[in-house]
Amino acid sequence: MNTILERDLSSCLGLTAAELRRAGATATATEINQQPALWQQLLHEVAQEHFGLTAWWQQLEQQAGMRIILTGAGTSAFIGQALAPYLQQQLGSRHRVDAIATTDLVSHPELYLAGDSSVLLISYGRSGNSPESVAAAELVRQLHPGSHHLVLSCNAEGKLALMAQADPASRLWLMPPEANDQSFAMTSSYSCMLLATLLLFGAAPSEARRMIDCCQQLLEQRVAQLKTLSAQPCERMVFLGSGPLQAVARELALKYLELTAGKIPSFYDTALGFRHGPKSLVNSRTQLLLLDAFQPYSRRYDLDMHQELTQDEQAISVQLASQYLVADYQAADDIWLCFPYALCGQLLAFFKALELGVSPDNPCPSGLVNRVVQGVTIYPLGTG
Repeated sequence: MNTILERDLSSCLGLTAAELRRAGATATATEINQQPALWQQLLHEVAQEHFGLTAWWQQLEQQAGMRIILTGAGTSAFIGQALAPYLQQQLGSRHRVDAIATTDLVSHPELYLAGDSSVLLISYGRSGNSPESVAAAELVRQLHPGSHHLVLSCNAEGKLALMAQADPASRLWLMPPEANDQSFAMTSSYSCMLLATLLLFGAAPSEARRMIDCCQQLLEQRVAQLKTLSAQPCERMVFLGSGPLQAVARELALKYLELTAGKIPSFYDTALGFRHGPKSLVNSRTQLLLLDAFQPYSRRYDLDMHQELTQDEQAISVQLASQYLVADYQAADDIWLCFPYALCGQLLAFFKALELGVSPDNPCPSGLVNRVVQGVTIYPLGTG
């Protein structure tokens, strides 16, 4: 399938190629815009029983009492946090599903890796070279010698990918090459690894196709509206989401902070949690995007918070993310909203960066923060 990377980039997200080059935004714009095409590629790979992973998982799933740990650092960690409650619901009591960041596994392995359960570690990594991600996989192998490993990565030459290829107990699923984002912030890589996991664990391809259609229409019809929303003169940005959407809110708060080079503080919380203190940050320069659920029971809490914030008349803007979806889209489960809502947040951050004169492709040219984290010392287990 052709992606936007293989076409003449005459325009993208409403900007010409020349405008994108001048703004230092070509890679980020391309990587946001190409996501529906890459998701279609993943659907094709699953239909072809890609690398035999479906059969591998179906056989492994028969081992009752397994502990499945979803791990990664930063944005990659938020993938697992969005998926864990959904996967636990799907798998029932046969297995335990935990989302634990590699940054936690490495610093406190005795807290998170205790016990003798059979372990499946699912590692997410765009580059696969983050020191904590490599160290976390090695710690699990050390503390659970019979553990199984699945690596989802975007870099065939990364350390995680090479480790998986060398280990008979491991499996590797490489995302489409274009998902190895060359820009600073993860966009395609994040959404591809999220969708790949859903498909591996048996999510209906028909639901994925409906979601992809929704996101493609969002990119075709809603970009101008989101650009207008991003132009509001906010000094604080808040993303609210509950259930699996809490992790998306956390990811979007990070995306906004990254792409604006920290010039606009961004926050996340749940609809119910926001009242318990964090709401005090709302002022006349605060913008809020509420990632509202579709499930009727949960949605009531989101709509209550939206009504309350609107009636307070304190924030510069309080928007429901669902208003930027195509009118007839109804997600079968809130997990599918992760994708269009992530697109909305990515676009808001992208256009705000342009407004601030920050290059989305390289918002931190000083090197204080890097595309692949640097400066981490990994200590052998047992040293003091």
